[in-house]
Amino acid sequence: MKIANRMENLSPSVTMAITALARELKAQGKDILSFSAGEPDFDTPEIIKQAAIKAINDGQTKYTAVEGIIATKQAIINKLKKDHNLDYKLDNILISNGAKHSLFNLFQVLVEEGDEVIIPAPYWVTYPEQVKFSDGVPVFIDTDDSTEFKITPEQLKAVITPKTKILLLNTPSNPTGSVYTKEELTALGKVLEGTDIIVLSDEMYEKIIYNGKKFTAAAEVSEDMFKRTVTINGLSKAVAMTGWRFGYLASPDVKLVKALTKLQGQVTSNINTMTQYAAIPALEGDADADIEMMRAAFEERKNIVVKSFNEIKGLSTIDPDGAFYAFVNIKDVTNDSMKFCADLLEQKGVALVPGLAFGTEGYVRFSFATDLATIQEGIKRIKEFVENK
Repeated sequence: MKIANRMENLSPSVTMAITALARELKAQGKDILSFSAGEPDFDTPEIIKQAAIKAINDGQTKYTAVEGIIATKQAIINKLKKDHNLDYKLDNILISNGAKHSLFNLFQVLVEEGDEVIIPAPYWVTYPEQVKFSDGVPVFIDTDDSTEFKITPEQLKAVITPKTKILLLNTPSNPTGSVYTKEELTALGKVLEGTDIIVLSDEMYEKIIYNGKKFTAAAEVSEDMFKRTVTINGLSKAVAMTGWRFGYLASPDVKLVKALTKLQGQVTSNINTMTQYAAIPALEGDADADIEMMRAAFEERKNIVVKSFNEIKGLSTIDPDGAFYAFVNIKDVTNDSMKFCADLLEQKGVALVPGLAFGTEGYVRFSFATDLATIQEGIKRIKEFVENK
């Protein structure tokens, strides 16, 4: 069978490929420690599981409206109002099969051939692939440790062209853990004033914040930013619901949400019904104690990870303000992150993701979404590997 040409430009997810390889090697009996997956090691909170069980027992197992049930959409509206003082109505919300699905819908509906999408690098591996699949052109802004991997207004202004359609922001960031402050988001918003540029703000890690910092949503910094921002979020990371596949978007543009719903209606229809009911207690705050427990555990791990890497000669990392990743600078050891990761896996049985996968060479991503004993053993092996190079 001949595969469609559009697939030629679509690359597989490196993070998922490495995670699968590590799992395969482990199944073969090899001593593998994987720090490649972006998945919490905690179980889904019991109150959420019970809500899903109740939905099943109550017979809530049928199709729902494509955009989601009213109760869950209202819980999203309430959450956005409570957390960020943002006002949305039911027709401003679309629930999808994870935030990745929300993004795919958005690029398919918004991007036409030749449209440019500005993506700060390092970036989550999926962003440029979905843009290219939609016939768009990814335009990258390179960042590094010196700005905590955050773009500046000057950098943004320099890459805007008449073809610019979207600015994609990810805060907190995967893979760096960087978090934009209110002041930084306001400054970026000022650059966009007077343009038709849409902001897609991926805020999946918003509940995983460290160092006493406060998370600010892109849409809340000004009226202008609210009107141009599509907020993307979900429950996979902060509420340990990766396999439940719950993502959502919020936009003040009803016409856009209707177009997105039309597309989803022809592709997946509604997300699974039980997940929609399970999401309600998570959105309404009934699992907040569990969320805080996980966040605090991640912060404890983060502190150990940052200290440990910065004590290894040739390696360094910024102290991330969010998410559960350390983006480790390996430039004093090598600038070939692919070879570094391949050799590390072969020699020490440790799986990391090369920075090249995120568009930034000379770094590796270390996920600390696993237990402390495994983290400490993994870093010990990485230290031995680096010292023997």
